[in-house]
Amino acid sequence: MPSSLVDGNSLLALDIGAANTRAVLFDVVEGEYRFVASGSAPSTVDAPYKDASEGARNAIEILQTILGKTLLDGTRNLITPSQPNSMGVDALVVTLSAGPTIRTVIVGLLKDVSLESARQLAESMYARIVEKIDMSDHRKPDQQIDGILRAKPDLVIIAGGTDGGASRSIQKMLEPVGLASFLMPEDKRPFVLFAGNEKMGDKVKESLEAHTASLHFSPNVRPSLETEDLDPAQSQLANIYVDIRKRQIQGVETLNIWSGGHIMPTGYATGRMVRFLAKVYASNKGILSVDLGASAAVISAGFKDKATLNIYPQFGLGENLTGLLNHTSLDDILRWSALDISTGVLRDYLHQKSLYPSAIAATKEDLAIAQSIARQALYLAMQSARRDFPKNAARIKPNLVPLFEPILAGGGALSDASRPGQGLLLLLDAIQPVGVTTVILDQNNLLPLLGAAAAQNNILPVQVLESGAFLSVGTVVSPVVSAAYGTPILRAKLSYANGSEARADLKYGSIEILPLTTGETGTLEIQTLRNADVGFGPGRGGKFPVSGGALGVVFDGRGRPLDLPGDAVRRRELIKKWSWTLGGE
Repeated sequence: MPSSLVDGNSLLALDIGAANTRAVLFDVVEGEYRFVASGSAPSTVDAPYKDASEGARNAIEILQTILGKTLLDGTRNLITPSQPNSMGVDALVVTLSAGPTIRTVIVGLLKDVSLESARQLAESMYARIVEKIDMSDHRKPDQQIDGILRAKPDLVIIAGGTDGGASRSIQKMLEPVGLASFLMPEDKRPFVLFAGNEKMGDKVKESLEAHTASLHFSPNVRPSLETEDLDPAQSQLANIYVDIRKRQIQGVETLNIWSGGHIMPTGYATGRMVRFLAKVYASNKGILSVDLGASAAVISAGFKDKATLNIYPQFGLGENLTGLLNHTSLDDILRWSALDISTGVLRDYLHQKSLYPSAIAATKEDLAIAQSIARQALYLAMQSARRDFPKNAARIKPNLVPLFEPILAGGGALSDASRPGQGLLLLLDAIQPVGVTTVILDQNNLLPLLGAAAAQNNILPVQVLESGAFLSVGTVVSPVVSAAYGTPILRAKLSYANGSEARADLKYGSIEILPLTTGETGTLEIQTLRNADVGFGPGRGGKFPVSGGALGVVFDGRGRPLDLPGDAVRRRELIKKWSWTLGGE
């Protein structure tokens, strides 16, 4: 690569999570950018520190020790740019997911149009929708005002009206927002984003500007009834998110100064990378990224003509964990466990884990519970995110997830998995992918940091992605078929580069593996039985190249959607068998 493309600038990336804060260094090694090292420390957003920058300094100090390089000066401030004596770094970016869920009110004209767009906007950040107002709302204005006051929003998102369209109806809906904001204490007034009819700008300013914490505008998310464009509003919302966190969390302003304003929500940074990768791959299939951490479950998908980003704090594995029971039952969580665990033990674990999110499973029972919770949380997040996937995405069946290539997975729940097979089984159970896909584990949780780094250095993310910093788990083949348990549904032959071959006969309800190590390539030939579909059409096989990974080529013959046996003993025995096949216990 020409040296002019890489000038040797080092970049430090900080990720401020709910449980942990990480400091990651990227630098030029042998002419190309590489992930060099990372340091991690407990986050200090909550008591007793209540200062996000303290955890960042601690993580950087650990990174200093690993590198044998000084990054902080005597006052524990970041040295930037780097000095001739190998001290400091040239640039800093920050991603942030820590902090309380952002209480959000959404306002729109039509429930299934602009209000739906406002809902998607809210779900692209760490928000919880606490109140909705639209034209079908039959409450009187004073009742709507009371509703907003009770909701105590941090943020109000207003959408509605095509460009040059309805104005009187929007004006009417601005009134309760403006009056409710006026009645709030000044330091509690919400931030407001208006993403509706652009001709209404002056009226919106007149009604709201004096009574809100800050008023922001973005291009209309619905310039016409048939057109939806969320990207500019999401970008504006990412900036508002940082402003809200500055008000809520001490130390965020310090990090913002250190980074020169290069700070963004972790989920939004992930979405940026997924949009980029979707353009690079330019495949008929989509690209999927899932991230399951303490703050939230983040589902980001990129397709030919649309990218989706869904952030669900209610499915995070940190302090919100007990709230998971508002969306599921104890029995539904325990159905994923290979051990016989009582609902009482699970309930106690949920409460303890919500108090100590960074606690690590110390026993087999704790690990089984943690993995079961993670499965159910990610499963629920995927079910929720599916409604925003484009209708024209490539699919085998309408009621199943689209075809994806690849699937990228990260977050504490997956990077903590002791074996790649353990993480893969969690993903297969929760996502339930179909057809043929590659599963890549982001064990260092680099994807959002690369998304943030792209704003500073657009070469760095590309070179780090190509460097092997991500772990390829392998190729997964998941046929869609209905059959009795134990019925043969697929035959496969894997031809290796050295001329040898391996074969597998897949029966319904089982998982099989053909070895293909990282760096190896081969040709996989599939013959489907009983009208099974792996993406080539019902009953049609195929021949295609495959790349190796930690587990090789994995065949998941358990059907889609996954139907676990109702009998608890039988179900637990099967889960143990599947786990053992993938190298678990």
